[in-house]
Amino acid sequence: MVRCSQRVGRGVGGALLIVLATGWAVGARADAGAARPHVLSLELTGVVDPFMASYVERGIRHARDNDDQAVLLSIDTPGGLDSSMRRIVRAILASQVPVICYTAPQGARAASAGTFIMLACPLNAMAPGTNIGAAHPVGVSGVIEQKKVTNDAAAFIRSLAERWHRNAGWAEQAVRSAVSASALEAHRLGEIDVIAASPRVLLCAAGRSTVARPVPGLCNAALVPFHRTLAEGIFHAFADPNVAFLFVNLGFLALVIWVIHPGLHVSLLAGVVLTVIGLLILDTLPVQLGGLVLLATAAVLFAVDVKAKAHGFLTAGGLVFFVLGGLLLFDPDIPSARVSRPLLVGLAIAVGIFMFVLVRALLSTRVTVAPVGTQGLAGAVATTTTPLDPTGNIRVRGQWWSAESTGGPIPSGTRVRVVRVDGLTLEVEPQDEAATVPEVNEKGAP
Repeated sequence: MVRCSQRVGRGVGGALLIVLATGWAVGARADAGAARPHVLSLELTGVVDPFMASYVERGIRHARDNDDQAVLLSIDTPGGLDSSMRRIVRAILASQVPVICYTAPQGARAASAGTFIMLACPLNAMAPGTNIGAAHPVGVSGVIEQKKVTNDAAAFIRSLAERWHRNAGWAEQAVRSAVSASALEAHRLGEIDVIAASPRVLLCAAGRSTVARPVPGLCNAALVPFHRTLAEGIFHAFADPNVAFLFVNLGFLALVIWVIHPGLHVSLLAGVVLTVIGLLILDTLPVQLGGLVLLATAAVLFAVDVKAKAHGFLTAGGLVFFVLGGLLLFDPDIPSARVSRPLLVGLAIAVGIFMFVLVRALLSTRVTVAPVGTQGLAGAVATTTTPLDPTGNIRVRGQWWSAESTGGPIPSGTRVRVVRVDGLTLEVEPQDEAATVPEVNEKGAP
């Protein structure tokens, strides 16, 4: 009995040891997981606009509130609004969490506004096959160069470069002369701190003593993605060269329809809304004013062709201006900012079909209800819509005219015949009294 109790006691003790050991191991793993640093991963892609600025600001605040060890901001942008870029720069400079800017993946670029953001980061890096620079002020308002705008941008980028002891001379040239540099050249010039093929390589390199402003302890850090809100994603998606080109031209076409048929107020509203949205998007892109003028000229030619009944000759010329405008709309020095060639060709074909077929049909419909010339009204049969005593109104060929009876009063609803045109007044007589139609001269007088 004693031996049995001893065996039971040893079994219970062993079980307790196993439970305690297991609990210690689980707790150790949990502590290790809790101790693993977190790096918040943000992605600045596409045009730098207010929605992207809001996203980056939110991300940096989130990293601060969650005690993240760093923020990794991956950049691939052709540029954007100066105001949005400055919001992002202010958020980076004021951040209590180190912000690491990384131009990636391979083939990405930090152009224009992206260059300012890269130089604002205490630690920055580029993937192989990327480029930085071309920071001259751009956009519809920046096409006509303003010296004070350029000087302001040059002074701002110099201050960012000097803050982190980078090459301020090259940074200023990126603004004044729109120079660019590859990743290797930027590293040689002292514009970036690290060339890294992947985020993991960058995080490990961030703690090395060779880096001017190292952020240690990130080699095993967990990258935590931070996503845009639904509204930020939707509105940011519109800030695209192809979307801007599509909106502007659809707006122009809607305005052309309104010019042809002023009664279609829906086309006026759609034209104004689409054109304004398109121009707002264009203001965030490296637009060439000449391309925008060509597109506007094409729209004018389309409208004039229909109004002047030029039988399609002006429309053909407008299509030429349309294609040239699409090709020249954006700065060719920034390959990423251009109109898609398939979109340009497809839209040109669609516009040609629209102008030669649909607008012609719309015009013919309009002509059938348009006011007819007064010269053809003599002898026409009409119906009085009000009593003529001696003046009143009649309906002739689907239109209402002022009329005057040549004889006595004529009651409403009587069939009458036009005998003479006197300016904008038609002289009429009851139809059964008109045996012959008097001859009229060129001025409509008998």
